Amino acid sequence: MCDMVIDAKGVYYKELNKRIRDAILRGKKTIDLININGQRYIADGINSGTVININGVPGQDLAAFMNGPTVIVNSNAQDGVGNTMNNGKVIIHGMAGDVLGYGMRGGKLHILGDVGYRVGIHMKSYKDQVPVIIVGGKAGDFFGEYMAGGVLILLNLNKDDPRPAVGDYFGTGMHGGAIYVRGVVDKHKLGAEVNIREIEEDDERILEECLKEYCDDLKLDYEDIMSAKFTKYIPVSRRPYGNLYAY
Repeated sequence: MCDMVIDAKGVYYKELNKRIRDAILRGKKTIDLININGQRYIADGINSGTVININGVPGQDLAAFMNGPTVIVNSNAQDGVGNTMNNGKVIIHGMAGDVLGYGMRGGKLHILGDVGYRVGIHMKSYKDQVPVIIVGGKAGDFFGEYMAGGVLILLNLNKDDPRPAVGDYFGTGMHGGAIYVRGVVDKHKLGAEVNIREIEEDDERILEECLKEYCDDLKLDYEDIMSAKFTKYIPVSRRPYGNLYAY
């Protein structure tokens, strides 16, 4: 049961975001946005625990710098979701674009479908925060580029799609964190900075914790997802390009 419905039809993004913030200041805990059509910066920088349901396709930089809310997108999303996000969760019941979780240092992104390029770029852990991005479909090039911390999980669930699970330059410049893939990534797609590892007990615990919540959010079968083998990818070095700048 929502506390407030905001009709975004024809509403400029600045006015829409003002209405959202005003509703939160008035104590609204659940806000439904309808007729969303590309409005940018929704939930950016918001610190409350509000639940924001989005009906339609939000514009770029959804949940940038966000610090607490839960944002549910009942469709696709564009580029830049979770840019420098600090806390909270974004659940996307469709596909999403490029550069998700840029510099993300906390919180969770749960995407049901495919994603574009450079997902998880510069993602990092901050203090005791461990950001998590889970993708149900496939990903483009540069997945986990320059990743410094956190957890990326790629599930490749669409069995009818013959494309590889991920594009080229996987983990290029990676120097922290861990990437888990349901299946195996061809070695020629990996950046030189990435090592392949078998799943161990600690990894099983991480996958269980992350994927049970993901499956609850997106109404998926956890046991079915876990019936396939996962592989782990970690960085070779914490300073992969150190000698380019200092000796």
